[in-house]
Amino acid sequence: MNTILKNIIALIAGFLFGSLVNMGIIMISASVIPPPDGADVTTMEGLKASMHLFEPKHFLMPFLAHALGTFAGAFLAVKIAASHQMKFAFGIGILFLAGGITNVILLPSPLWFSVLDIAGAYIPMAYLAYKFVERKS
Repeated sequence: MNTILKNIIALIAGFLFGSLVNMGIIMISASVIPPPDGADVTTMEGLKASMHLFEPKHFLMPFLAHALGTFAGAFLAVKIAASHQMKFAFGIGILFLAGGITNVILLPSPLWFSVLDIAGAYIPMAYLAYKFVERKS
């Protein structure tokens, strides 16, 4: 297969797979750690209105969704890419970082979570995925 085509597929597949992992974790999060009483987590407006009710434990699943989604997407992109694997891992990390920054802007959360999420869930996880695949090869 053409190297350029394979690399394009790597980026698209990594982004889609990482997004599926992210959404899967978000979908099950309420059954793992129930939202606070009175919190409407079904809409963005409901989340904004009830954010003050959230405790630190309620931010665990969103962080894991962001981190594991990025890791899974970068991992797949690195496995598929024909060349420049590190660049594709970081490409996925940057795509997910852009989504994380957008999320912080649209959904105000505590500063500690915003900093932890932006600093720890995207670029570091993309790098770890790259190193994990590199070590296995």
